[in-house]
Amino acid sequence: MNENRILVVDDEPQIQRFLHPALTASGYDVISAATAADAERLIATSAPDLVILDLGLPDKDGKEVIKTVRAFSEVPIIVLSARDREVEKIAALDLGANDYVEKPFGIGELLARVRTALRQKVAGTSVPSRFESNGLVVDMVKRVVTLRGEAVHLTRKEYQLLVHLVLHPGLVVTHRHLLASIWGAAHVEDLHYLRVFVGQLRAKIEEDPNHPHFIRTEPGVGYRFIAE
Repeated sequence: MNENRILVVDDEPQIQRFLHPALTASGYDVISAATAADAERLIATSAPDLVILDLGLPDKDGKEVIKTVRAFSEVPIIVLSARDREVEKIAALDLGANDYVEKPFGIGELLARVRTALRQKVAGTSVPSRFESNGLVVDMVKRVVTLRGEAVHLTRKEYQLLVHLVLHPGLVVTHRHLLASIWGAAHVEDLHYLRVFVGQLRAKIEEDPNHPHFIRTEPGVGYRFIAE
């Protein structure tokens, strides 16, 4: 049993009835809120280790909750929402959400996202010196990348892109974040830059770039690096 406390924020009783036993069975201490006001109060007073947040709350949009919470807490937030518009996902992530899961959802997928977000929290803000997954090694001290023991020659931008993705394994990284971090704030709308470099990077590290294993596309939102 772990001691991580999860706050589920959703005004749908059926979602609460579904999630509470599933999370409890996985060893989490679960607390609940049905409104934005209760969510903000519990985050401030109960110090949850992770928040699962619905965007459609009765008293305030969930994105406003994210904005409010990010003023005083870095608690991981997974957005759980029936809204499938790309602009909603992007806005939530840009405001500070760590990930999102669309309704309807499978509990297995949600639990996997929870574990990933909690691992990120444990890792803290320190940058690892080495990343390894499924034969891909990124040595961030030597700035060397190898795949199954063979050197992978990347351009400066390709390397920066790969590092930004592997530093958030399993979590979605938005187009805007990648563009601002690598090309600068003036280029946050230049998606063609990003698509070209993702294509080049996939050609160098993916066995089949048309069916990528490492770098998954989140349509209209960003990319997710799949680590094992």
